[in-house]
Amino acid sequence: MSSLTLRGVTKRYGSVTAVAGVDFNCAAGEFIALLGPSGCGKSSTMRMIAGLEEISGGEILFGDTVVNDLPPRERNVALAFESYALYSPLTVRENLALPLQGRLPKSEIDKRIAQMTERFELGPLLDRKPGHLSGGQSQRVSLARAIIRDPQVLLLDEPLSHLDHRVRTVIRARIRHIHDQNPETTTIYVTHDQEEAIALADRIIVMNDASFQQVGTVSELWDTPVNQFVGGFLGDPPMNFIDATVEGDALVLAGGTRLAAPASARGARREVVVGIRPDWMEVEAGDTTGDGVIASRVLVNEFQGDRCVVTLESAVGQLKFLADEDFDGQRGDAIALRPLADKIVLFDRETGAALR
Repeated sequence: MSSLTLRGVTKRYGSVTAVAGVDFNCAAGEFIALLGPSGCGKSSTMRMIAGLEEISGGEILFGDTVVNDLPPRERNVALAFESYALYSPLTVRENLALPLQGRLPKSEIDKRIAQMTERFELGPLLDRKPGHLSGGQSQRVSLARAIIRDPQVLLLDEPLSHLDHRVRTVIRARIRHIHDQNPETTTIYVTHDQEEAIALADRIIVMNDASFQQVGTVSELWDTPVNQFVGGFLGDPPMNFIDATVEGDALVLAGGTRLAAPASARGARREVVVGIRPDWMEVEAGDTTGDGVIASRVLVNEFQGDRCVVTLESAVGQLKFLADEDFDGQRGDAIALRPLADKIVLFDRETGAALR
């Protein structure tokens, strides 16, 4: 079992900084999701941990050992890539066996292949070569080949991106189950899909513009985002942002709507942005005006089975609101929303940083 630590890790490609001095500690046996948009530096971070990319600065430690200069084969890591990286002359069975040859007897190799075959539904594929596999099938084989070697650190880079929704949901659950059955393996899971990150990870690293923006549990990221990027990136629909001014003990929103300011923000006048998640508001019965209430009209009501996603037009701009599945608002209907005062988050208008 090994912890993983990054200390000021940087990666530059010429004049371009792909990863800018990131710091992080992952406990032994933890499941971490590295979440962010395309091009933010996720895969470069992963490849440096694996030893496939030289770092431009900083240190990577497995336990107490600095591994900067260790080649990949000496780091006891396993990887599954979005691009599969399967050996085309070999069958699926031979691809699965390859990481174990010379390390385990044939009987144990056959046992592990049988386990992976069941877990990832590979039975009909074992005697095929990669050229005769679909994208989703290749991705499952790549994932099985990474897990079969029982690594100290398991690195998964967008491992489900080519699977259809049904298979993705099944395999996602199996990945977490396999991790829980192997408490000595630390897992780092790179994805741009917040649903995957939320479903799988003990903690999530949100990354953007080559930097780690925030590290925390889902509830920490959801309730206390450190900046507007994190607040807006996590959540579907994302957080609503409304320009406002702090005036004493009040928040004056665009259009003149007044809300009670959080106690920590009261005082001198300042320009802020109010963050309100779509489920941090409730319908106010009766009058659609008054302090603490945002008057609006329904633009679109999208029924999604267990909830309704409602798009609203209001004096503060367009808003998203999550309502119960029995919400029957129609286009043009007036609706008053009361934000939950203990939930809203304030951000600095200029920097985007959260105000605590």
